[in-house]
Amino acid sequence: MKATRTPLAMALLFSLATTAALAADVEVRDAWVRGTVTGQQATGAFLEITSKSGAALVGATSPAAAISEIHEMKMDGGVMKMRPVARLELPAGQPVQLAPGGYHVMLMKLKQPLKKGDSVPLTLHIEGPDKTMQAVEVQAAVRDLTASGSSAGEHGKH
Repeated sequence: MKATRTPLAMALLFSLATTAALAADVEVRDAWVRGTVTGQQATGAFLEITSKSGAALVGATSPAAAISEIHEMKMDGGVMKMRPVARLELPAGQPVQLAPGGYHVMLMKLKQPLKKGDSVPLTLHIEGPDKTMQAVEVQAAVRDLTASGSSAGEHGKH
């Protein structure tokens, strides 16, 4: 019996190949979340993300929070302001830092306190250069409540 490929089967295969290619195109490093105290309803998630061919971070979700948004902090008239952004461009081959005091994933309406040593699952929603959407799964380590930067910097505080 000769195998035939229907247009639907071909479209599915192409879609899976495109999804796999996009996932391989995006690299996430050093994902972490700042720990919280009882009653605290929000915290930030930070990471470095690189897209080989260029993409955009267009959202994030986490089961640890009811609301997850991409936020930007910047000076406006001498006052530091934070606001949500609809998309964060990931220029081809250039690492983009999501760090305290800049872009970050804001986790709001936390479902429980986040303790140092825990891990928080994040799903990053990436739009490829061809407008395809991809979910990139990340495990972010919960760091100390006072954490402010790279793990190398955190090591120096012990």
